[in-house]
Amino acid sequence: MKKVYFTVLSAMIPFLGFAKNDGPGDDEKKKPVTVDVKMTMEAKADEDTKSPFTFSGYLDSYYIGNFNRPSDRSNSGVANARAFDITSGQFQIGLVQTKMVYANDKSEAVVDLTFGPNADLGNYGNLVSVLDPSYTGMALAIKQAYFTYNFTDKFSMTAGQFGTHIGYEVIDAPVNFNYSLSNLFNNGPFYHTGIKGTYAFSDRASLMMGLVNNVDGLGDNNRQKGFISQLYFAPVANWGVYLNYMGSNEASVDVPGVPQDKAFYSIFDLTTSYQITEKFLLGLNAAYGSQKGDFQGGGGPSSAQTWGGAAVYANVALTDAFGIGARYENFNNTDGPRGLVNSNGVGTKVNSFTLTGNFTLADGHVLLKPELRIDSYPKLGGSGETQQFMDDNGNFTNNSQTTLGMAFIYAF
Repeated sequence: MKKVYFTVLSAMIPFLGFAKNDGPGDDEKKKPVTVDVKMTMEAKADEDTKSPFTFSGYLDSYYIGNFNRPSDRSNSGVANARAFDITSGQFQIGLVQTKMVYANDKSEAVVDLTFGPNADLGNYGNLVSVLDPSYTGMALAIKQAYFTYNFTDKFSMTAGQFGTHIGYEVIDAPVNFNYSLSNLFNNGPFYHTGIKGTYAFSDRASLMMGLVNNVDGLGDNNRQKGFISQLYFAPVANWGVYLNYMGSNEASVDVPGVPQDKAFYSIFDLTTSYQITEKFLLGLNAAYGSQKGDFQGGGGPSSAQTWGGAAVYANVALTDAFGIGARYENFNNTDGPRGLVNSNGVGTKVNSFTLTGNFTLADGHVLLKPELRIDSYPKLGGSGETQQFMDDNGNFTNNSQTTLGMAFIYAF
């Protein structure tokens, strides 16, 4: 994930890196210090005029054409073929973000609010109001709301709701190179609510561990807590590696006959990227997960069933204003524990190829992303068998889907 949050405060999964606090090392602390009084006074004046409060955000919209011309104008197919860009053949608002940050030397508070169709999809765990299940709650707008306290220049703790550390991509369209999101993103956690601590061993290694309620939920569905962790290390300059984990009992207390100690969800995730040259970047995301027993009231297998996949990324900056990037992904859910299923309700697998251009205009505020994507599923045998994607007559006759469109993004 090319989230460039490079701070020990937040330990969230980035695109190129994150989770390290570039404080002085022991050798630097031992060096003698000389002070230029005039420069010190000027720096203090600049510091006094700099506000600790920042406001940022973005809005994105898109148009996606689907070569299958599905009569329902949906890119989702039978189930969950796309994460956010699910509408075809019409202009669509994706997401509007407003992010407020207050920071000083010892702490940081973040309120990250999102609105629009993609906010509803990404925050599905907060969909129902606690007062009236027939209406959505205000929590639906909360993408992140957390604060961090720096106990030392190496150790910090964060509490609240924060984006997941798992995966290469993030919900924010300006941050990812590709506009459409991978199946690994779509089938992994989106966010967590809880507490975590991060310790930076050096500027090339850090460890995060925490306790959270569950997978993608503001409130917990049982009394168990999930464990999250991430180990970051940089073998060489411009190469970051993130080893991520989450394990959680997701059994609901109101599911009769399902002992909570028999249910367990886990995912192991590897995210890495290497900036080979100033203009060329390679990335990799690989994940392996399993589920046993009930998952948040939706039932589950009596024995552990697995899913997994891998995605390879290659991005090239051709000019200062234009770049092109490709993503190839294989995702396998044939055991069926995640939401990617075929027309028979049975788990399936998919190969996806995405080619995206990036035009940067208006000093980086305007991003235009033309994109071609091809998704291929196994063809189901038998005459009249329902396939994965709909045609223009409303019948599911296609086992593959090709889309071509453009995303329009403004970031501020």
